[in-house]
Amino acid sequence: MIIGSGPAGYTAAIYAARANLQPLLITGFKKGGIPGGQLMTTTFVENFPGFPDGIIGPDLMDLMKTQAIRWGTKLLEVDADQVNLNQHPFKIKTLVQTITSNSLIIATGASANKLGIPSEKKFWSNGISACAICDGATPQFRNEDLAVVGGGDSACEEAVYLTKYGSHVHLLVRSNQLKASKAMSDRVEANKRITIHWETELIDVEGGNWIEKLIVKKIDSCSKESIKVKGLFYAIGHTPNTDLFKGQLSINSHGYIKTDPGRPETSVNGVFAAGDVADHEWRQGITAASSGCKAALAAERWLSQRNLSSLIERKNIEPAITQKPDDLVTSSEENFQFNSLWQKGSYALRKLYHESSNLILVVYTSPNCGPCHILKPQLKRVIQELKSDVQGVEIDIDEEEDIAKQAGVNGTPTVQIFLKKELKIEWKGIRQRSEFKEEIMNLLS
Repeated sequence: MIIGSGPAGYTAAIYAARANLQPLLITGFKKGGIPGGQLMTTTFVENFPGFPDGIIGPDLMDLMKTQAIRWGTKLLEVDADQVNLNQHPFKIKTLVQTITSNSLIIATGASANKLGIPSEKKFWSNGISACAICDGATPQFRNEDLAVVGGGDSACEEAVYLTKYGSHVHLLVRSNQLKASKAMSDRVEANKRITIHWETELIDVEGGNWIEKLIVKKIDSCSKESIKVKGLFYAIGHTPNTDLFKGQLSINSHGYIKTDPGRPETSVNGVFAAGDVADHEWRQGITAASSGCKAALAAERWLSQRNLSSLIERKNIEPAITQKPDDLVTSSEENFQFNSLWQKGSYALRKLYHESSNLILVVYTSPNCGPCHILKPQLKRVIQELKSDVQGVEIDIDEEEDIAKQAGVNGTPTVQIFLKKELKIEWKGIRQRSEFKEEIMNLLS
């Protein structure tokens, strides 16, 4: 059993599957971030070996997931709600079932921190976001003054990314220097669309229904200043996702699972930790992947020594070659298909909105949006299960900004449901496939 689906979890799954152990991997869903981990909320990953021109973070995680599945990993796309490590076999409880396992690899990663400023709750998703990569392309942030809080690689990457859409970015840094890598620091300092505010602390934000300005102060001063912005993005570090295991495993003073240096073993025999949940120092995609490899090999050895492993017999020695899905072509007058279950673009949306009697599901996405990578396959499955009663349309807000603006979209993914030209439901973010299906079935009944 593996809990967690970032580079550590998927790498552990690949090694365990190739050892014919047929691992079951609980991807997680909402707790501790989205399936795929922190790389699902980044743009170009330029330091992962094998990709000389870099690779989009969600694309890298899609490849790891596909490789794990190809070798026989079974995915359970839910959260682990409870874990009992005080008995053996271990028990893991989810929304749908309770599972026992002779060994467990913990790869639950870490979650983005919030600042906890007074108005944070009011303006969350109304100008404040923890993911510039997910939300930065939305119309409300284009060609506007924005702010990013933080001084590490993530903060610098997000600041540069936001300038892609014509925005000017205020980078608020508490210290007098950036903690980011030299390459990333150089990009920020050379970018004329970024203003760095050194030794600056964010006190609060103000606005009406949407954020309008920041209240800040210098670290060595009591006087406050304001900066007019239309968006604020957090990039201030992460907290390890260890709540499930507190009181059952040894956890250090920083909140990370205790392991010996370079080793995956935890304080409980048969339980191994990999990735950022046990790494307070390096926290890189490649180090997470390597620790996932170690955890799988250690788990395999531990099971074998105790005669607890039960190897599967493969029907085919070589698994089938994976087929990369074709990119969805944007619909036009020439290629539009009235009865197609899933299409892309505003032309398809207009035709179906005005002419179809079916329920129309519209999902607004961005190419770099990690949650969109998670959500689209779920929505497609729902539509396929409901057959001809529902049709889906995907709108890329990078390509069709005006449509997103007209629809009032302020973050991706956003899902809107129309029936007989009337907006029935709007959802933001990801949720369980069963929730979407139940709501849609209620509308159809």
